[in-house]
Amino acid sequence: MSRAFTVRGPYADELEVGQVFDDAPPVTLTDGLTAAHRGVVGNRLRVCLDRSLASLVAGSPGLVSPALVWDVSIGQSTSVTQHVRANLFYRGLCFRRFPQPGDTLTTITTVEGIRETSRKPGRTPSGLVALHIVTSDQHDRPVLDYWRCAMLPLSSPEATTGRQDDLDRIGQAPTRAELAAPVVDWRLATFRDRVAGPHFSDLEVGDCWTVDGRDVVSSAPELARLTGNLAAVHHDAVAGGGRRLVYGGHTIGLALHQITRALPAVATVTGWAGCDHVGPVHEDDALGSTVTVTGLEPLADGGGLVDLRSRVDARGADGELRPVLDWQLTAVLA
Repeated sequence: MSRAFTVRGPYADELEVGQVFDDAPPVTLTDGLTAAHRGVVGNRLRVCLDRSLASLVAGSPGLVSPALVWDVSIGQSTSVTQHVRANLFYRGLCFRRFPQPGDTLTTITTVEGIRETSRKPGRTPSGLVALHIVTSDQHDRPVLDYWRCAMLPLSSPEATTGRQDDLDRIGQAPTRAELAAPVVDWRLATFRDRVAGPHFSDLEVGDCWTVDGRDVVSSAPELARLTGNLAAVHHDAVAGGGRRLVYGGHTIGLALHQITRALPAVATVTGWAGCDHVGPVHEDDALGSTVTVTGLEPLADGGGLVDLRSRVDARGADGELRPVLDWQLTAVLA
């Protein structure tokens, strides 16, 4: 007798706090993967483009774009969130080290909180699920650590999670020491000598740039497949409510691309205090951003940590602008 199975991810009421997902395939960061990713979201970080500079500054023959690293990590976490309706926030993302080409990433995702949302007539009931995500390399060295919150439907109108966890307590911003640790051995003075500014000493809190010229959102399902993202809303218009939703990391990657246009001497990004998706993005939207310096922290050997806030809006086919992203990150400048 033949047997039939349905392949799907869990619903919110099928999850438990403390549940661990570690079944995503490990991913080796190859030159081909890097090139394909750059073709979709761009990459103007010089230590990731120029291997001779990476060797001089970071003591590495090459570095992988941090945007590719977090996209692969997020993709590996989506075995939990295949039914996701929206990703509400990221918190406390912090790099522990920066991978090189050839490194292999493995991710463990743990459910840390569940809160059932208020029920409304005509809507499928849902729950918010807070996830702690930890990514390591082939030597079990930590690479990335963060939290995200996904909205998942319940399995039926009668189902319930039985939980109202306080998700505000989930996640914490990286400390200054944690943000500085991945670049403690970098020769930032060498970077400063070889790359035109503005550099750390040229910046003031409140400095603001509006990037002239928008970036179109293209190859959205291709990026989702490239990074192993299983969320149906990024692949299937029906799951997306009639139109596919663009993966949030796609918007973040283009926002980083625009940050490096405003500040071409950014050495890297070491963490995020938070990232809120405040509106949906669709393919063919044109994204623009405003970048503001919100904090400055000098490093002991020169250069410093620069807190940035990137606010991104999207222009759709109707020509109207709508906010879609509020991203608070920390960059390193020499």
